[in-house]
Amino acid sequence: MTLAEVQGNYSQSCCFCFQQFDFVRYVNEVFMLPEIGITDVTEYEVVINQSPLYFQRLMGLLEKTPKRTVANYLVWRLIVNFIGTLGDKYKGLMNSYKKTLYGTETDRARFRRCGAYTTSEMSLAVGRMFIKDNFDTDARNVSHIMIAGLQKSFNSLLDDLDWMDAETKKVAKDKNENIASKIGYPKEVMNDTYLEEFYTNLTFNKDEYFENVLKNERESFNQLMRDLRQPVDKEKWDTPPPTVNAYYSAVKNQILFPAGILQPPFFSKTYPMSLNFGGIGVVIGHEITHGFDDRGRQYDKNGNLAQWWPQTAVDNFKIKAQCIIDQYGNFTVSQINQKLNGINTQGENIADNGGLKQAYKAYRNWVSLQGKEESLLPGLNFTHDQLFFINFAQLWCNLMTDGEALNRIRTGVHSPGEFRVIGSAQNSPDFAKAFNCPSDSYMNPKNKCRVW
Repeated sequence: MTLAEVQGNYSQSCCFCFQQFDFVRYVNEVFMLPEIGITDVTEYEVVINQSPLYFQRLMGLLEKTPKRTVANYLVWRLIVNFIGTLGDKYKGLMNSYKKTLYGTETDRARFRRCGAYTTSEMSLAVGRMFIKDNFDTDARNVSHIMIAGLQKSFNSLLDDLDWMDAETKKVAKDKNENIASKIGYPKEVMNDTYLEEFYTNLTFNKDEYFENVLKNERESFNQLMRDLRQPVDKEKWDTPPPTVNAYYSAVKNQILFPAGILQPPFFSKTYPMSLNFGGIGVVIGHEITHGFDDRGRQYDKNGNLAQWWPQTAVDNFKIKAQCIIDQYGNFTVSQINQKLNGINTQGENIADNGGLKQAYKAYRNWVSLQGKEESLLPGLNFTHDQLFFINFAQLWCNLMTDGEALNRIRTGVHSPGEFRVIGSAQNSPDFAKAFNCPSDSYMNPKNKCRVW
């Protein structure tokens, strides 16, 4: 929608305060900062509203909420964002808030907090140091081989689907084969000249931590705004190299695996491949699946919005997804006696299930190419098929306070780790076969859910 449409829609549906708010002027005031220099924003500027329903509801809420309450909330949000930089007095208040919300009894050690902030806000500089000491280039080569294997297994799973027509499968395969991958870190991280220029506007004083944070926030904002009017740079990394996570970008049709996740227990070049496929392999499959979930399917192989699924496929997908919703919605977190929200977590649950299936299939294909099974690990009475699933399971071992468990159920898009494992394994015939689970037992139910 355009800024004029934003102005019209929300001025008509909301209170007097929004009728008086000039969106065009506001955006121009923001962009006219000397560091940015954009002065041509008009009422015809196109903006992206990813949550129109949220804004509709927000307008109704603002209409019946006292201005004083709104003002206090805005100030509170600003303070919460910076409270960790304001000293022990304010940090103590934040700790009390976290204890109430999450049940957290203690704060992280200062070196961890400072390290996490620096990693997040100066990711390229920290990434350079991390990569130097912790990233083996062999990991990139092995990862590319594994990704190719996972993409091949996804295409094979597409062939077996009974709810998608042949033409749509063909387009899906084309999109899958055009998924780009980024592994480890951007090449600029190893370029001293680039790093010096990137941080040239930042000058810090060791005695002014809060002021340093503000400088960094301003420079980060300016860097973001400079991208306006520029072509989309599909080579740009949006994730710090030390990050222990992975991502799929629908608008780039791209999967990204930072150096931080290419570490044990997800991956090691010294691991047998059963562990690697059960670790980073499942993560790769998870991210590939996101390209074909309820959001990813709305984008084509070039990352453009396109309706390439016929309505029959959409309807069939929703039926299959409902099985996942019902399955996970019946899981109960015993420590708080609360059931999961199967609707909020369906996208990630579907990706978990698809990722596990793809990774196991890719592993078995890899074994076939080797011509023999891997040697068993000494001291462990497990087959490599079993080790595949064991490593997948141990990735998600964690403990939660009661407050954190409740907050995750209410707001999280991921199921708690225990159920990420149980739910995916229950739907896996390969898991049941590997561990000889009795038919129609808890871990091998007769009725299994399958989307991909």
